[in-house]
Amino acid sequence: MIKMFTTQLSGLFKRISEKQEFEIEDAARLLTQAAVGQGSIYIKAYGEMEAVTAEALHGAERLPSVKRFDEAVPLTEADRVLVVTRLSTDEEAVGFAKGLADEGVPFVGISGLVGEGEGLAGIADLHLDTKVIKGMLPGEEIGERVCMPTSMAALYIYFALGFVIREMLEEYED
Repeated sequence: MIKMFTTQLSGLFKRISEKQEFEIEDAARLLTQAAVGQGSIYIKAYGEMEAVTAEALHGAERLPSVKRFDEAVPLTEADRVLVVTRLSTDEEAVGFAKGLADEGVPFVGISGLVGEGEGLAGIADLHLDTKVIKGMLPGEEIGERVCMPTSMAALYIYFALGFVIREMLEEYED
C-alpha cells in the first residue's frame, strides 16, 4: 500500500506542476505585490489546511511579509490573502472569499476543484487546484476510495509559490 501511495503522490505532484505552471506563476505574482509594497500576505486556512499556515509561519523558509489572517486587523489595498481549504465548495471558505471580493481585496485560493468555476474557484482572483477531491487509493469495499492527502497537495503548491515569489523578489531587488 505504501508503494502505491508513493506512486499516486508522485503523480499528483507532477500533475499539479505540469497543468498549473502558469497559474502558479500568476498567483505568485499577485502575492508578491504585497511583499514588494507596503502590504502583507495573509493566510486563512481551514481544517487540515492549517498545515500550510504552520509551514508559512514556523517553517525553515518563511516567506517575507506572511502573517496569519486576523479579523481584528483591517486589510489595506496593499495586502493579499491566500485562502486554503479542502474543497472549493467549502461554505465557510466561500463566505470568507465573498467578503474579500466585496472589499476588493485580491486573493489566491487553493483547494480541490469541485465543479468548473464554482465556489472558491469562481470568486478567487486566481485559484490553484490541489486535484484531490476524493481518495487516491482503492479501499476494501467495492468502489471505496481512501487516502485524501489534501494538506500534502496544498503544501506542495505553497512551496511552488514560495520558489516563484523568492525569484521575483530577487529580480525586484536587483
